[in-house]
Amino acid sequence: MGELRLAVAGAGLGGLCLAQGLRRAGIDVEVYERDAGPLVRQQGYRLHLDARAGLALERCLPPGLFELFLATCGRPSRRFTVLSDRLRVLHEVRGDEDVDRYAPATMATSVHRQTLREVLGAGLEGRIHYGRELTGFDASAAGVRLNFADGSSAEADLLVGADGVASAVRRQLLPHARVVDTGGRCLYSRTPLTEEARELLPPALHQGFTAFVGGRIGMAAGLVCLRQSPERAAARIAPDVRLSPVADYMMWAVTAQRAAFRTSDAALTAADPATLHALASRAVRSWHPDLLRLVALAEPEHTFLARIRTALPVPAWEPGRVTLLGDAIHAMSPARGSGANTALQDAAVLCGALTEAADDPVAAVGRYETEMREYGFAAVEASRRAEAEGGARGAGRLAFGLYRHLARG
Repeated sequence: MGELRLAVAGAGLGGLCLAQGLRRAGIDVEVYERDAGPLVRQQGYRLHLDARAGLALERCLPPGLFELFLATCGRPSRRFTVLSDRLRVLHEVRGDEDVDRYAPATMATSVHRQTLREVLGAGLEGRIHYGRELTGFDASAAGVRLNFADGSSAEADLLVGADGVASAVRRQLLPHARVVDTGGRCLYSRTPLTEEARELLPPALHQGFTAFVGGRIGMAAGLVCLRQSPERAAARIAPDVRLSPVADYMMWAVTAQRAAFRTSDAALTAADPATLHALASRAVRSWHPDLLRLVALAEPEHTFLARIRTALPVPAWEPGRVTLLGDAIHAMSPARGSGANTALQDAAVLCGALTEAADDPVAAVGRYETEMREYGFAAVEASRRAEAEGGARGAGRLAFGLYRHLARG
């Protein structure tokens, strides 16, 4: 089994989870990431994880790292609430108090994305190669050659494209595959939970994830208060692992169709974090003063834009020595909180297929792709419907459509 060599393009959550699972199974793996390092750009803050992620992480992570992951999860929501922009309760869903939200098969919790990424990268330091942008590949019956932007190359038996929605691997492998822009835009940021900020929080936020609805604009928000501080949990559970400190904060995302921000899409794309923060503040300027102040207290330098894009289903293709994982094949709206969960599920399914049939990796890839296409594009469609339903209620209701399925996390 150790003779099989895998290359993973992309050191995101799915790619790193796959690498952990392969290493645990004794399969050689190298990860190539185009970014110069793990912290060079904003990739998000709070993530909702469900049983798909719980079971995948339990399967792929060594026991010590899985324990560390559980120790650094967020405190789960007990209620999901939709409030008006004047803080009137419009809708609420109470969670099931009898469910163990940290058990893999019933997981329903939140994480700080960077902490999860650091856990997933632990022990792989010598196998993650930053600054290696994959531009293409040459595949044959014997293996795959990876070609990088700097002119270098690498050899592998299999290549897994986990390189995101703009995947170079997908463009070459499936040039007919399409990713469409839904027109939805999210301005993400975070507000540190200082004493002032805590006093401004609507009571609903203390109970769980909350969506605010006002006219053409929506805002989703959730507190991130980890069960244990990452650095202390690592010192206790995995002393060789270094995790960055994470202070408690409120994640928020001002969400609307692009026209509602009253600026061109080109201007949105070119805007720096401070300008994006100002746009978010302007979008909610007529809202309750407490919400305005919570947005104003955010860290402007940590504000970033996310476009909502979704992949169109792709008919079955002939399996080979190159395959795809996560957003590289089934990018989806955040409407059901499925993107990260599905990518982690991909990692576990592919790892399991390769572990069971390492002597016939192309057949293993075929089994993985058959299963992945079914659940992956089902998740894409469910997310698309949820976003469309939210948009049909009016652009300001989009936050409810986008985030209502985060109720349990």
